[in-house]
Amino acid sequence: MKLVSVKDKKTGDQFLEVPRILNKEDPNWVCPPDEIIRNIFNPEKNKYFEGGDAARWILLDDSGKLIGRIAAFFNRDKANRYDPPAGGAGFFECINDQKAAFKLFDIAAEWLSDHGMGAMDAPVNFGENDTYWGLLVEGFTQPAFGMNYNPPFYKDLFEAYGFKPFFEQESKHLDLKKPFPERFWKIAEWVMRKPGYTFEHIRKKDIDKFAQDVVTIHNEAWKFHEHFTPLTVEKVKKSFREARSFLVEEFIWFVYFEGEPIAFFVMLPDINQVFKHFNGKLNLWNKLRFLYLQKTKMITRTRVTIMGVVPKFQGIGIESAIFWHLREPVLEKRPHFTELEISWVGDFNPKMKATLNALNANPGKIHITYRKLFDQKEGFKQAEKIPAIREKQGNGENDPAA
Repeated sequence: MKLVSVKDKKTGDQFLEVPRILNKEDPNWVCPPDEIIRNIFNPEKNKYFEGGDAARWILLDDSGKLIGRIAAFFNRDKANRYDPPAGGAGFFECINDQKAAFKLFDIAAEWLSDHGMGAMDAPVNFGENDTYWGLLVEGFTQPAFGMNYNPPFYKDLFEAYGFKPFFEQESKHLDLKKPFPERFWKIAEWVMRKPGYTFEHIRKKDIDKFAQDVVTIHNEAWKFHEHFTPLTVEKVKKSFREARSFLVEEFIWFVYFEGEPIAFFVMLPDINQVFKHFNGKLNLWNKLRFLYLQKTKMITRTRVTIMGVVPKFQGIGIESAIFWHLREPVLEKRPHFTELEISWVGDFNPKMKATLNALNANPGKIHITYRKLFDQKEGFKQAEKIPAIREKQGNGENDPAA
C-alpha cells in the first residue's frame, strides 16, 4: 500500500474519486458536490485556514488502485479551547481493511501531532459542524444534504484504532402527514397570546438584517457551549448566498420580543434528493437541471439545520410557536413535502433533546463524533453538557401545558 499526499490537480481529483469508487454499489449513498469539497480545502474559500492548515492523502493498493483517503486539519482558535489541543480528521473513506484504515489514521495523527495537536476528533469537517460531521452508526438510509454517510463497518475501524465517543448526535424524522401532538399546539398558542412576541420569516431582499439577527441570537444562545465559535455577519451572509437558489423564505423564521431578536429556525429543502442524480458533478448542464428539478416537486424532504433560542427565553415553548408558523407554508401550501429531518442534536444539549422528544418524531440517524488522545496518559473526557438551567424570566409565569 502507498500513501500519496494531495499536492496537485491529479491527486486532488483522485481524492474526490475515492468515494465514487468505494460507494458506487450503495444505493443510499449520495456523492457530495465536488465543488463544495474542493472549496473546503481552498484557503481562498475557507476562512478556517486563517490560523490553521489542512492536508490530504490518498491510499493506493500495490496495483495502484485507489482504496482510501483522509484529510487532517486544525484551526488554532478552536483547537486551543481543549486541553490538550484538538485537531480534526475527516473525509475518511476506506475499504474494509484494518491495516489500510490504520495507515490513514496514522498519517493524520502524525501530521496533527507535528503541528502541536494532542488529540484528533473524527470524522469532522474543516468548518462548521452542521455539515459533514460525525460517523453514521445507526440509520443507514439516504442522507440529507450535508450529513455524513458511511458503511457500517467504519465504526469497527474507528474503535479498533482507539477512537472513543466524544459525543453522540441524534437526528429525528417527522412524518408530515401525521398530526403533531395536540399539546404542542396548545403551547404554541399560549406563547403567541403573550404580549411582545412577533414572528417573521426571512426575506431575501433583507438578508443583511436577518444575518445580523442570526449573529445576535447565535452568539448569545451558544455561549455556554464548549464548542462555541462566535459567528460573524459575513459568514452568515455567505451561507445565505450559497443557499439562495433553493431556500424557501417561509421555511426560515425569526422570533422577536419587543423588537429584539430572541430565536431563529432554519429549515431547507433537502437538495440531496436532486444531487443524488449528479454524482458530484455541478457542471453548467447539471446546474440547469437542478433549477428545473426543483420545480418538479422531486424534493419531498426538508432538513432543519439549526435552531437557536437565547437563554432567557428557553423552555417556554418558542419552538412550538415556530412550528405553528410552518403549518401553512409546508402542510397547506406545499403538501408534496412529506418528511422533515431534524439534524442533528448532540447528547450535550439536553434542552434540545427534550424538544425532539416532545415532537414524537421517529428515530432517524445516530452519528458519533470520536476523539483520539495521542498521549494515553491524558484522562479522556466526553463533551460537557450545556448548562440546563435557564435564566429566570422574572415574571413568575409557567408553561400551562407542562
